[in-house]
Amino acid sequence: MKPIAVTLGDPAGIGPEIIAKAWLQEPGLLRGCFVVGDLACLRRGTAAVAGGLPPLAIADIEATGEAARLPPRCIPLLQVGERLGEPPPVGRVSAAAGALAAEAVTWAARAALRGEVAALVTAPLHKEALAAAGVPFPGHTELLQAEAARHAGVAVEQMPVRMMLANEELRTVLVSIHLSLRQALDAVTYGQVLETLRITDRTLARALGRRPRIAVAGLNPHAGEGGLFGREELDVIVPAMQAGEREGLDLHGPFAPDTVFMRARRGEFDVVVAMYHDQGLIPVKYLGVEQGVNVTLGLPLVRTSPDHGTAFDIAGTGRADPASLLAAVRMARRLAGA
Repeated sequence: MKPIAVTLGDPAGIGPEIIAKAWLQEPGLLRGCFVVGDLACLRRGTAAVAGGLPPLAIADIEATGEAARLPPRCIPLLQVGERLGEPPPVGRVSAAAGALAAEAVTWAARAALRGEVAALVTAPLHKEALAAAGVPFPGHTELLQAEAARHAGVAVEQMPVRMMLANEELRTVLVSIHLSLRQALDAVTYGQVLETLRITDRTLARALGRRPRIAVAGLNPHAGEGGLFGREELDVIVPAMQAGEREGLDLHGPFAPDTVFMRARRGEFDVVVAMYHDQGLIPVKYLGVEQGVNVTLGLPLVRTSPDHGTAFDIAGTGRADPASLLAAVRMARRLAGA
């Protein structure tokens, strides 16, 4: 079984703490996983959650295969870059933190693309810190997309990716991600919708062992009501669905956005394809951020992440909840068959 790489995230945030808590709470689940990051930053995280007890041991490893040979409650760490003498200050945006976080993700992505790890689980990044470090990507998705395209020798545009947010009750995949609402409406095109349907079908078919039942949310209230409230359903979404159905995809809709998620939660569908960011993410997050998992679809690797940010306001206090990180590890194992 190949190991799973857990990237440290922004070391000024809660990433090191939720990683340490995850190893404390479920060492069996983390068996064979290892952390990609910096020793001083992870040590600070283990100390923050120790609660007066001796912190968890950290073992330096040089090869990914060493992780499985370590005892439980010992965190394997693969150092990237030069060791930091002093971690970046907690709760503050810094170029040093952004650079380390990006370096960890880049190393792990390249290892996954070489086939050395089964999956990536990425602790949260901070977009301002990435920008301060001069990283030319706003977040995980864009960085991983660029690395995958480079590895495949294709242009980034030829490596389309989509975001899925999932928990035990609901999965939703987005046609567009981080765009203004006005830009997101323009992104609902025939090509974008069809590509999203194809990526969703391909990825979930591997995970489920069968073609997924895909419900499609309309863009407009009441899914346009036959053109009374907008024609995007008639002119764009339905033609894309018809093309997907000709390819054998199991598609349903488009349905009114205010009811389709409830129907999927009841088990009628395996996943909902939503037209824009908030339409798809609000229902999943309402069910509980602590169980949500962010999955990047379309990459030639498995990547999952907790459904929360760096939480600078509580970083260093030891109060962060590792539930979403643990859910991300479980999801990564299922998707990778690890």
